[in-house]
Amino acid sequence: MTSPQDWDPRAPEVLADPIAAYDRMRQRCPVAHSDYLHHSVFRHADVLRILMDPETFSSQASRYVSVPNSMDPPEHTAYRAVIEPYFGPDRMAAFEPACRRICDELVAALPRNSSTEIMFGLAHPFALRMQCSFLGWPDSLHEPLLQWIHKKNIATLSGDSHAIAAVATEFDQTIRDLLKVRRQAGAQAPDDVTTRLMRETIQGKPLSEDEIVSILRNWTVGELGTMASSVGIIASYLSTHPELQSQLRSDPTLVGAANDEILRIHAPLIANRRTPTCPVRVGSTQIQPGERLTLIWASANRDEAVFGDPDEFRLDRDPSLNLLYGAGIHACPGAPLARLELEAMIQALLAGTRSLEPSDEHPPMPAIYPASGYRQAILMLRHD
Repeated sequence: MTSPQDWDPRAPEVLADPIAAYDRMRQRCPVAHSDYLHHSVFRHADVLRILMDPETFSSQASRYVSVPNSMDPPEHTAYRAVIEPYFGPDRMAAFEPACRRICDELVAALPRNSSTEIMFGLAHPFALRMQCSFLGWPDSLHEPLLQWIHKKNIATLSGDSHAIAAVATEFDQTIRDLLKVRRQAGAQAPDDVTTRLMRETIQGKPLSEDEIVSILRNWTVGELGTMASSVGIIASYLSTHPELQSQLRSDPTLVGAANDEILRIHAPLIANRRTPTCPVRVGSTQIQPGERLTLIWASANRDEAVFGDPDEFRLDRDPSLNLLYGAGIHACPGAPLARLELEAMIQALLAGTRSLEPSDEHPPMPAIYPASGYRQAILMLRHD
């Protein structure tokens, strides 16, 4: 016997305005069942409780192994120790010049004093170039990776397990081809992040190819989809808030905090999954072991009980309450890289323009779940 549905995450009215739909669900049914997402958790307190209790709420909530996302301690701890140094302060300082150069080049190439479609004109090229630069991947992968993200989103929304598996296999093969080239090059392989990852060990044993592929897949999926969404969300928000634009142009050091607050208001990543290891109550809902929980970041970060008016922009909020990069042992290890890239991009965009203005004729078109942000956003970029 199946449980009745409390909502339909793929209903037209939800897909047309996901953030507003999640706000309504947070008030009406804070733990809601659906056939598609199982038990969706909307409130900040419930989401934070789940994140901070990995013993009760396991990350092994997917049929696919994901290193280290779908791992629990102690296995997760060992792999996390290998991954975190790639995003440490020294690595970020070394990457920053290339990061800022890419941002400056992308902004300089934008049309002057004309309408620009910001997603494919800036956001996606930004994510692709950053990812390939950080990992040491060739520019020839830009277009195939862009097409892969599009196919992944379609497959995920469809819920077709065969389509999802086919898309995953296609991407994995792209990574395996990159690893093969480096193995064939031997000592002549480029000294980049991908090559260094191939030399890592866990408890004295080299990472397997499957593990390396999984790590690189996680990094790439997070980078390409979420980072492009983030740029579109931030640029669109700034276009409708000229006073904030002026403030950030006057003091670029505020851009990082402003980015985090804008992305709290409008999340670039919708959800993540967990599964309980024992019978547990979340809110007023009893959840059995093995049932899937979907943590709706895009709702939790707008919870009135924590943030008051969720649409109020404030730079003085407690950053520890913002779940943009998660919390607990699975908090995003790549957060320092994401923050660096977004700060560099928005600073370059503001420095390279006099104003960003929304299009009266073409309002932003929301992305289709599981993506967030916009699939199209036309802005006027004024330079003089």
